[in-house]
Amino acid sequence: MAMNARSITLGIDLGTTSVKAALLEAAPGDPSRFVVLASCARAARAEAVTQSAAAGPQGQEQDVSRTIQALHECLAALPRQQLREVGAIGVSGQMHGVVFWKTGQGCEWTEGEAAPVFEPRVVSHLVTWQDGRCSGEFLASLPQPESHLSVATGFGCSTIFWLLKNSPEFLKSYDVAGTIQDYVVATLCGLPRPLMSDQNAASWGYFNTQSQSWNLETLKASGFPVHLLPDIAEPGSVAGRTSHTWFEIPKGTEVGVALGDLQASVYSCMAQRTDAVLNISTSVQLAASMPSGFQPVQTPDPLAPVAYFPYFDRTYLGVAASLNGGNVLATFVHMLIQWMADLGLEVEESTVYSHMIQAAAQQEDTCLTITPTVLGERHLPDQLASVTRISSSGLSLGHVTRALCRGIVQNLHSMLSFQRLKEWGVERVIGSGSALSRNEVLKQEVQRAFPFPWSFGQDVDAAVGAALVMLRRNLNQKEA
Repeated sequence: MAMNARSITLGIDLGTTSVKAALLEAAPGDPSRFVVLASCARAARAEAVTQSAAAGPQGQEQDVSRTIQALHECLAALPRQQLREVGAIGVSGQMHGVVFWKTGQGCEWTEGEAAPVFEPRVVSHLVTWQDGRCSGEFLASLPQPESHLSVATGFGCSTIFWLLKNSPEFLKSYDVAGTIQDYVVATLCGLPRPLMSDQNAASWGYFNTQSQSWNLETLKASGFPVHLLPDIAEPGSVAGRTSHTWFEIPKGTEVGVALGDLQASVYSCMAQRTDAVLNISTSVQLAASMPSGFQPVQTPDPLAPVAYFPYFDRTYLGVAASLNGGNVLATFVHMLIQWMADLGLEVEESTVYSHMIQAAAQQEDTCLTITPTVLGERHLPDQLASVTRISSSGLSLGHVTRALCRGIVQNLHSMLSFQRLKEWGVERVIGSGSALSRNEVLKQEVQRAFPFPWSFGQDVDAAVGAALVMLRRNLNQKEA
């Protein structure tokens, strides 16, 4: 079947805790919109014991074969007839992490029970973005990057530096490296060397987004194994074509260069360049597209609350990422439940949630001020939470819950304000995430702090975003 007759696009997201696949096609009669035909998610359950004993309990690794197994379970659950009609594949995944493999021996294609599948062979564990083996002292000993983004523990290049110092023998078994999503794309296409988008390269550190190149001179001077660094390609471009039939997906199907999950998530619901996307689930992300021509200052500032990440077409996303979101509400609920248990009373979590949100909805204002940063912030790691302006008339459950929801939003606003979004040209905000969709009070507070037109109910979805990038690319090519 010719590519242009195969109108369905498959999107894959390889997340930290789950793997998701989605099938999309352009909406009939309106190619600018899309329809999700089917989707499936599976828990990855890929946590593994670290391969380097020196990493200790701070090490966070995942077994790649378990992630691939979850991916295959997702594909097996999708309609076979629709998989036959897939004309392009988009892939995204968890950023920052690194996996190593051996060229030509990274996988083996086998006839699975229902379809051809690939199995990882000479492949290391994935050292994830949550890995904590690089201490502050170790990071301070590394060369200064020529980049607007600083390096942190869990970033690909920091991890490679650590392995070079602590497990040099380990690195000798492999000759290429990438994120987990780069590995999957390279494997599907049979690429001898992985390709990496600037989205994922920037997340590794030591990558200059302006020149679109690794800091090779700096790295070489420190003895870094630069041969492990992938070649760079534009996000939204094609990495190659599938080298085998995969499930029902025909051999020769286009596969896009792997994207970062942040960028793919934002892309899934940012309909216009003038939209901002606010996602409140466990933590909070507020992202907006920077005006064209914007270039971040090329020196890292770890204390800046807004970070700039490569997006598409050489533009940037401005992102305020707060560590304090739905997890703060959960902490408050658990505190209440614990207090009640201490008083000899048992109460269900869901009951506490619904009652406290109901009480806060009736309490439209409060003088109570809560700074909710129980987890600190990346730019203020030592900050804790505080409660001020406490009066005897402001102690009801409604007052406290209203103040807590307002505090979560005000903390975000202190990182990225309404005024700043306006200066960037934002005209509307898309609200998504489980903590926002279930909490009417939080919705009221975000609208109060950011008085834009709002649209709720569309959830960010990196698998959908990855598919959408390829779908739009192919539609644009047809029009051209």
